[in-house]
Amino acid sequence: MAESGYVDVTGGRLYYEVEGSGHPLLLIHGGLGGLRMWDGQMAAFVERYRVIRYDTRGFGLTETDHVPFSNRADAAAVLQHLDAASAYVIGQSRGGTIALDLALEHPELVDAVVLVAGGASGFEAQLPAGVTPPPWDEMERLYDSKDWEPLAELETQVWVDGWGQPTTRIDPELRRRVHGWILDNYRAGKEEGEPQPLDPPAAGRLTEVEAPTLVMIGTADEPAGVLNGRNIADQVPDAQLIEFPGVAHMIQLEEPERFNRLVLDFLAGADLSR
Repeated sequence: MAESGYVDVTGGRLYYEVEGSGHPLLLIHGGLGGLRMWDGQMAAFVERYRVIRYDTRGFGLTETDHVPFSNRADAAAVLQHLDAASAYVIGQSRGGTIALDLALEHPELVDAVVLVAGGASGFEAQLPAGVTPPPWDEMERLYDSKDWEPLAELETQVWVDGWGQPTTRIDPELRRRVHGWILDNYRAGKEEGEPQPLDPPAAGRLTEVEAPTLVMIGTADEPAGVLNGRNIADQVPDAQLIEFPGVAHMIQLEEPERFNRLVLDFLAGADLSR
C-alpha cells in the first residue's frame, strides 16, 4: 500500500489505507469483516483511482469508545483527512447503507454511489406469503449469549451460502475465509460505539439522491435485502440495477471479475460535471 494511518474522530480513531492515484474512490466494508473484504478489488481499482478504504468502528484496527457517533461523519472525516474534496463511494451491505446515507447528508462529497447488496436505512420489507426469512431472533439470542461459534455458522449460512441454499453452493475456501472473519470479529470483542441513524432515514428520501447510482443485488440473497435493493433502484432518479443470478450477499467475493468490470464501466460513465 502507498499510505496507511489513523484519522482522529470524536471518541475514537479510524484506521485507513490508500493506494493508487486519480479520482478518489472510497470503499466502505460490510458487517462481516473489515477493509480486507476489498482485497479482490484493489488490483483492478488502483489502476484508475486513488482507492481509500478504512475500518469502520467495531472492526479491524479502528478503535472507539462507547460514544454516540455518525458513520456518515466518520466517512466524511476520512475524506477530509486525505484532502479528498469528493469521491466515488462503494459500500457493501451495511457499508452500502452508510454510503447512501452519506450521499443524502453530504451530497457534495459523493460523485457516484455503488450499493453492493446494500439497503436504504428505514426500509421495511413486506415479504410475499410463503417466503421464509432468516432466523433473526435466533441470531439475536446467540449474540446476546455470546455463543459465537454457532452464530458465526448461522451468519455464514445466511450471508455467504444464501439462506436456504446448500453449504456446498460456493467455493469452500471462500466460505472458510468469511466464516473466519465473522468469528474473529466476534471473539475480538471490540467496542462498537453507538451509531446514530440518519433522521429521517433514507428509505423515504430516495428521490433526493443526486449522485449517479448503481445498485447490485444477488438473487440468492435474503429476501428482504433483495426487495430493499430493487426499491432503491426504482426510487433513485436514473439509478441502474444489476442483478447477479444465483449469487448471495457477498457479490464482490463470489464474482469478483464480473463485479470489478461492471463497477469500472459504471464509474467511467459517471458524470463529474455537476
